[in-house]
Amino acid sequence: MKEFQVVGIGNALVDILSHVEEEFLHTNGVEKGVMTLIETERAAELYDRMGPATEVSGGSGANTIAGIAALGGRTAYVGKVKDDQLGAIFTHDIRALGATYDTPRLARDAEHETGRCMVLVTPDGERSMSTYLGASEFLSPDDIDTGMMANTEWLYLEGYRFDGPDSHEAFARAIAACRAGGGHVAITLSDPFCVERHREAFRKLIREDIDLLFANEHEILSLYQTDRLETALEAARADCRTVACTVGPRGAILLRGEDTLEVPTEAKSVVDATGAGDLFAAGFLHGVVHGRDLATCGRMGCIAAGEVIGHIGARPEADLAELFHNAGL
Repeated sequence: MKEFQVVGIGNALVDILSHVEEEFLHTNGVEKGVMTLIETERAAELYDRMGPATEVSGGSGANTIAGIAALGGRTAYVGKVKDDQLGAIFTHDIRALGATYDTPRLARDAEHETGRCMVLVTPDGERSMSTYLGASEFLSPDDIDTGMMANTEWLYLEGYRFDGPDSHEAFARAIAACRAGGGHVAITLSDPFCVERHREAFRKLIREDIDLLFANEHEILSLYQTDRLETALEAARADCRTVACTVGPRGAILLRGEDTLEVPTEAKSVVDATGAGDLFAAGFLHGVVHGRDLATCGRMGCIAAGEVIGHIGARPEADLAELFHNAGL
């Protein structure tokens, strides 16, 4: 048995969440429903203009690992923070869930601070994110523990981490070690703008190294440069063994070989859509590492996503294992 079931690599961030009206987005030049990268000055400006806010550990890949850890999974996470207050919050929170987290931190006197994501949630539950990557951008190949990568069943890569000077090399090092140890590799596309910035690199990686692709419909349309979801899904089917594409309130579409399954949503209400895709991946991967069939993995993903969008924050509050049990899974 391998030491880890899932090891994730991504941006180690602290989310700063605030409910705002649509007008706030327009007034402050925030594009709705996507993630925009910002610099230090813009981060300070937005923070000053936001109303009451909640600080919670985040980062897309870290949210997924947190969800799997909350289900009792053997997990680890790789992502860079600084030796500062927000870095301490991130480190405490992910370790408290039972995940291994040992990535070397940037020194206290380093120029860049721990990354943060300003998450502005409008009344419709949609989240618009302005992200200062900070320390997370400086994850390097030297931060990749190849022994850990060789000792995991699944390596989970966060697409957002493609935005970084050494990220592609770090991913390659992790993938090679994981493959050498007999492991499998999954990736989430993260954001349509992220896909636009790195489309060819994503396409090459998916064709050559990815066993399981997570995306939402906007991301997969961007990846294959089409406005027809069916066309994009068929292209993804040709590139990757298993594809899990979330389609908002309709649930998810799952592809494996010639099989296509549609799984309905489990959401009761939408308070905050932050983390929906992250927790879908957590539930799905939980099913995968326990040998469940494709339909059950999809249902677990939809149940986990439905839980997290019912409250503020991108980490589960309810007992996901109990929710799965109550659903007969």
